[in-house]
Amino acid sequence: MNTGEKAYALKFISGKYQGGEFPLTPGKEVLIGRSTELDLVLIEEMVSRKHARLVHEEEGLRLQDLGSTNGTFVNGERIQDSFVKEGDRFLIGTSIFKVITVQAASARIGSQEIKNRLEEVAAAKPKSGGAMSGRIEEVSIPDILQLFQASKKTGLLLLVDGAHEARIHLRKGQVTYAVIDGKHELGPLKSIFRLLGWSSGIFEFKPGAEETFDVELEESTTALLMEGSRQLDELRRLEPELPPRGARIELASPLEAPLRDLDGDELDVLQLAVNHAEYGAILDRSLDSDLEVATRLASLLSRGYLRAEGR
Repeated sequence: MNTGEKAYALKFISGKYQGGEFPLTPGKEVLIGRSTELDLVLIEEMVSRKHARLVHEEEGLRLQDLGSTNGTFVNGERIQDSFVKEGDRFLIGTSIFKVITVQAASARIGSQEIKNRLEEVAAAKPKSGGAMSGRIEEVSIPDILQLFQASKKTGLLLLVDGAHEARIHLRKGQVTYAVIDGKHELGPLKSIFRLLGWSSGIFEFKPGAEETFDVELEESTTALLMEGSRQLDELRRLEPELPPRGARIELASPLEAPLRDLDGDELDVLQLAVNHAEYGAILDRSLDSDLEVATRLASLLSRGYLRAEGR
């Protein structure tokens, strides 16, 4: 036997069996649903008795929805019949699965042993009261929001990254509001764009009634994700020109660069730097996007109007 031979498996990113794995055998059909007679049983309201079928064919892994009420979603799109590959994520009920590869030998275990291992995972997991939870390292925030948009979920997405906590409110799959550490003054648009860049921590989704806010996001979730991705890419490109988020920034002394060469937006950032003297505070105090402020700040630093500690 070739010890390097690979096989496919499903890794539970969220749901009752979060952290568990379900090995797939080539040619063997796996029926997923609420019925206890099926191969992969997910007992919850949003899962149909016979929800989906997965089989490892010669062409690859084929996932079929079996006419379920609430649908099967692959990488944010509702599907009827689709091939999935390593790294793809799909959503059934509150369970997010990731297609992974494993050593073929580890996939050669009986169905009862698989079920026993999953139940052990579930027993060791704290009770969530029906909430959907997982780790951001396993499924990115943009991926989560795409899946929730496609499945039209309403509720609250809680995010915790170290000492920071954030809330994203959704209504029928659309992001309506976002706030980080209770700083409502940042505004929901600035907050959601920052959150799209979080790469670690935990998430928990609590389905529930709609909440309304005085100021709500009107852009579609798709539009927010596209613009947020663009801004994150631009901010990463600017990183070599900027200090760390907590770095102190001060007015250059002596100030040799002429103030008359600055436009109104640049003068606003210069004043924020004088008043708050810290990169993160400058970003927080401005009403403009982080990308706009960072771009102006990088320009002011390179042209000698401002100086950052350690540079």
